[in-house]
Amino acid sequence: MSICKVKLNAISDIRDFVNAASNCENRVDAVSGRYIVDAKSLMGLFSLDLSKPVELHVHTENPEKFYDSIKSYIVA
Repeated sequence: MSICKVKLNAISDIRDFVNAASNCENRVDAVSGRYIVDAKSLMGLFSLDLSKPVELHVHTENPEKFYDSIKSYIVA
């Protein structure tokens, strides 16, 4: 499993992020506080507090391809 943080500022960012996550063959979870949702779910992401960065748990040993597709949303 690999972990990173993403910041989604606009509705179009969320839509584009969900499309990229949906193309990932592995499970991707979004974590905000004590809540964990499927990052491939638009409704799931909208249920989180997106005013702060969200932690992603990518369940693969080689997440580089997925990270390349979402690099504009990744924060340090």
